[in-house]
Amino acid sequence: MPGLIGRKIGMTQIFDDDGRAVGVTVLEVGPCPVVQIKTAEHDGYDAVQLGFDRVKERNVRKPGAGHAARAGLDHVPRVLAEFDLGGEDLELGQELTVEMFDVGSRVNVTGATKGRGFQGVVKRHGFAGGRGSHGGSSVLRGPGSIGAGTDPSRVIKGRKMAGRMGGTQRMAMSRKVIGIDADRNLLLVRGSVPGGRNNIVMVRPGR
Repeated sequence: MPGLIGRKIGMTQIFDDDGRAVGVTVLEVGPCPVVQIKTAEHDGYDAVQLGFDRVKERNVRKPGAGHAARAGLDHVPRVLAEFDLGGEDLELGQELTVEMFDVGSRVNVTGATKGRGFQGVVKRHGFAGGRGSHGGSSVLRGPGSIGAGTDPSRVIKGRKMAGRMGGTQRMAMSRKVIGIDADRNLLLVRGSVPGGRNNIVMVRPGR
């Protein structure tokens, strides 16, 4: 099966059969209509394009409306994403729901991490910082030396320095499905997943 598009609702905890508290992330996953099916003969590769959520009527543009109409949809999806077809026999307009997953199975969740802006080396890389006494006030959160002098007379590539932190795509692998609420399209997975609340995520079968 290909996967689904979803939204991160937040985190909570539930109690398992042994009475232990388990931290879980609540995801609103699907329903995701099939918007386009790509084939090797026509597009050069096999894939399925799924949609999620919907664009408000006043914000609909003609190209998006035409693309959705060709799939027989009565709305324009707000998010589009491609998944590996995986040999599945799907049809345009078909809806994929959270019921494609099973409790106890494993999933991989991909999303963008929280953006932290421009940060120093202490927060970005966990540097300890400089000394706090003997005139060390100017080096408390500084990176220190970043390279040799005469040789090689440059900063080596890959040096850990201050810079933009977060806002990158990451995958939380092999998260266990703890619960499924098909009526509300909710998927409960054990542990954390990338991003903050309302972050768009891609949920694929894992192992």
